Parts: sequence; structure tokens; C-alpha cells
Amino acid sequence: MMDLQSGMESLDPDSVKFSKLTDIEGIYLFKDTVEQWEVIHNFKARPDDLLICTYPKSGTTWMQEIVDMIQNGGDPEKCAWAPIYQRMPFIELCFPKPVPTGVEEAEAMPSPRTLKTHLPVHLLPPSFWEQNCKIIYVARNAKDNAVSYFHFHRMDNMIPDPGRWDEFLETFIAGKVMWGSWFDHVRGWWEAKDRHPILYLFYEDMKEDPAKEIQKVAHFLGTDLSEPVLNRIVQHTKFESMKTNPMANHRTLPSFIFDQTVSPFMRKGIVGDWKDHFTVAQSERLDNLCAQKLKGSSLTFRTQL
Repeated sequence: MMDLQSGMESLDPDSVKFSKLTDIEGIYLFKDTVEQWEVIHNFKARPDDLLICTYPKSGTTWMQEIVDMIQNGGDPEKCAWAPIYQRMPFIELCFPKPVPTGVEEAEAMPSPRTLKTHLPVHLLPPSFWEQNCKIIYVARNAKDNAVSYFHFHRMDNMIPDPGRWDEFLETFIAGKVMWGSWFDHVRGWWEAKDRHPILYLFYEDMKEDPAKEIQKVAHFLGTDLSEPVLNRIVQHTKFESMKTNPMANHRTLPSFIFDQTVSPFMRKGIVGDWKDHFTVAQSERLDNLCAQKLKGSSLTFRTQL
């Protein structure tokens, strides 16, 4: 099987330009993903699989690198054998052929596997629940998440142009973006944690006290990190380190897929960047929507530190 990197480099740039989005059970996904949906839905999870799940632009790559460092005893060399997207297959990702799908990549991988998804809770392949797999979920406040997703839309040539910021915000609020509504996503996974082994973390907590949150992840994975190893992981996974790490910053992807001259994949990585984008009215509106849509869930977000 051709590896993911070579497969992507061999693609015709026109074949990935603004791939059509198609809706499945009310959620927009790539047309190629929806065409492969039966295969994805029937994916066979293994009991020792670890799944990292997020709404897009919530710190996914950050958590992937943290987990890989924990699994490799804090040795950055052992995490540098391939880009992050090859180390941890993205199960619902489907490019045009000859690129292997996320499912094919995962199936070819020996256990124990660490996998990635952005799927909302109701679309997750049932075998993950049946096998009682451990899941790490990272959530980020809606305002910073929307801003980060807007800039991602600007540089990712596979998804529709976001238009102006105010236009994109309306699309985001309506859940008409890939992987659906932020509100439904964060709430659905929050409620699932009462029934399944899910570690639910917040981007803002990770920024405020990375050592504490990394230790939580390690405990969830059945490991205790010594002080020196923990410090090494904190240093290696700092935003500044990740931004310059070619195995994490997605600069190994062809520019016809991610055009990082438009906006870097790792842009700012801060809490509160929304203040440079939101008007007062937009901010109040999103606060009200969060209060309304998360009501009764005990789920709360911080928008500044």
C-alpha cells in the first residue's frame, strides 16, 4: 500500500480543490468520506485502541503529540519517525485514490493503535463503544474555535472558501461547517463521558497548566510520569516548539492541500484571540447561544485566562 505522504504528493492538485461537501445524518463531510461511509461505520476497533477526538481546531495535533510523547517515555526522537498524520490515522479521512484512506492506514497498523477523529458522538463507528476503547476528547471555547476554524478554511484548499469573517460566523453558528455544530459536538461528547471511558479535557486548562493536564492524560493511559519526563513533554509540546516541528506543523503536506502562506496551520495557539475578530454584538450573541444550547449540561467554557 502506498503511504499517505507519497499518495498525497502524487495527487492531481485539481482533484482536491474544494472537494464537495455532502451531508450524512445532518453533518457535512467530504463527498469522498460519505461515499466510503459504510466502510468507516463498520470500522473494527480493537480493545487496546486509543481514540483522540475533537471538534476541528480544538488542539487535536497538540493532544496527539502529547499522547505520542507519553507513549514513548518522553523521547522526542521516537516521535519524529513520521508526520503526526501518519503516526495516528484519521479514521474518516478519504482522499481520491491512490491515497490510502484513514481506515486502510489504521488496519495496516499493529496494536496498540492511537487514532484520530472529528466525528460527533452519534456518527462514531459502533465498534469503539463495543470494545470499550479509551477516548480522549479536547474541547475549546466556541469563540476561539470559530476564529481558528475560519483561518483554517482560508488555507485548506480542500474545503470551501469561508468568505468574510461575519459570513463564516453565521455558517459556524448554524452548524453548516464540516463535522457539524460545535454546540452539539461538545455537548454530545460531554454526555457520553458518563457512560464510557472518556477523558474530557479543555484547551484552556491545557494552556493554563500544561503539566497538570499532561499528567491527567498519563494517568488515564495508566502511566505515571517522573518530573524530568513530564518537563520534557511540556517543553516539546509547547506551541512554539510544535510550530517549528516539521513532524507536527503539517508543513510536510503539499501546498496545494494546505497553503500555509495564506495562514499557518499552527497560527497563534492562544486563548482570547477571538477579541481581535468579534464585534461586541457577535460576542454577546455567542455567549447567549452557549448559555441556551449548553443549558442543563454543567458544561462551561472560559473565553479568557
